[in-house]
This record gives sequence, C-alpha cells and structure tokens, in this order.
Amino acid sequence: MRQKLSYIVVLLATVMAFCSCSTVQKIINTGDAQFIFERAKEYYADEKWAKAQALFAVCEPYYRGSMREDSVTFFKARCCFKQSDYYSSAEMLDEFRRTFNRSVFIEDAEAMYAISLYNICPSPERDQSMTSQAIVAISEFMSHYPESPQMPLFQDMTQDLTWRLHEKAYVNAYTYYKIGRYNSAIIAFRNALKMYSDTHRREDLLYHITMASFKLAENSVEEKRLDRYMSTLDAYYSFIMEYPESKYKKEVEHVAEVTKRFIEKSKQAE
Repeated sequence: MRQKLSYIVVLLATVMAFCSCSTVQKIINTGDAQFIFERAKEYYADEKWAKAQALFAVCEPYYRGSMREDSVTFFKARCCFKQSDYYSSAEMLDEFRRTFNRSVFIEDAEAMYAISLYNICPSPERDQSMTSQAIVAISEFMSHYPESPQMPLFQDMTQDLTWRLHEKAYVNAYTYYKIGRYNSAIIAFRNALKMYSDTHRREDLLYHITMASFKLAENSVEEKRLDRYMSTLDAYYSFIMEYPESKYKKEVEHVAEVTKRFIEKSKQAE
C-alpha cells in the first residue's frame, strides 16, 4: 500500500511538471509578445521565478530597442537572483547596469549585482579575486546610494569580506611558516600587516613574526645568527609592547630569554 501511494505521488508530481512546462510552451508558441510579457509578469508576481524567467527570455528579442527593454532584462535577471543562481544574475546585472545606467531599476540592479558577487565569494583558503571585486561593487553601491535602507546589509557584507581578505593574507603567510620557510614567512607576515594594519589577525601576525625570526636564527649558519637573533629581539619588543597580556606571552618571553642569552654570550666572546 505504501509503495503504491509513493508511486501515485511521484506520478502526480511528474504530470504536474509536464503540464506546467506544457503551459509555458503554449504561451511561447503564441508568438504574441504582449501576451507572453503579461503572463511572465503574472508568474513573476506569483514568485514562480523559473517560469517567469523563461518567458522574459523569450520576450527579449521582441522588445530590444524599445522602451520596455530594460524592464524585460531586469525582470529576467531578478528571476535568476531569486533562484539563487548568483553567477548568472551577476553576469546579467553587470551587463544591465552598463547598458541601462539611467533605468528606474538601476539602484535595485546595482544592489543585486553586489549581493550576487558577495554570494559567490569563496572561503579564505581560496583565491580572493572575486572578494575584491565584490568589495568594489559594494563600495560603489554605498557611495551611489548613501540613503539606501539596505545600507546596514552592505556594511555587514563589507565587514565580512574584509575579514576574508585579512584571513587569506594570514593563511598565505602561515603556509610558509608551517613548511619551515621562515624568511618567506616573515616577509609575508609583514606584508600582511602593511596591507591590513587593522586586521583581526594583528596579534597572530606579530607573534608569528617573532617566532619565525627566532626559528630562522636558530637554523642559520653561524655568521648570520647574531643579526637574526637581534631581529628576533626587535620583533619580540614590538609584539610585547602592543600585547603585554597576550595569550602568547609565555612563548615569546621564553624566546626572548633564549635570544638575550645568545646575544650576551656573543658579546662576551668578542
């Protein structure tokens, strides 16, 4: 009985889908642009995004160059956006804002373009080119529409994407540290600090500069060790002045003690 019921449910769903597609196809087959457009708007109002998108796409050639062209193009893009097809909506909305920059829909289009880019930004472990592009789009929107009620949303998105960029810079530098390329790690950690001085990873970056400097000194040939221990001590003082109660305090103080003993011993040997 249960298997029969499941079969009936699947059959009904299949029939409904077929009928639905058949209905859209019948509308398309009329070749009546006005009728297709009106039915597309009905589906759009009912939030039947896939059907509306299909009909708006059919309308586009009919209305190209007309007063209605921007409406058809915008509604089609918004249908993609509503279906979370952010790659397609980003591409469509980018084209829309370049082509119809005086449209009544331009503010909504630029907002959805920025949100689409935000939604396809990767995690910090991956390439952040898209993240930078999204930040630019969000910044442009906030600059163009400072009174937008969506401003808090865009500020939150900016904060999140900025966090990802900062995290990516830290992850890249830490990769060098993890595989023992301490000189490259020091350069990368310092570059991250220069680029993002207010990063949430500032304490970690300064800590790892100290530790990488220490490890580099420990693994150096004799003639380079003193200079590198001196650099370690500089890194330690920079860190401890900024974070005197750091969670890394015990580790860096141990590094400082070892470093000072080596420096003192070297001076006595001279």
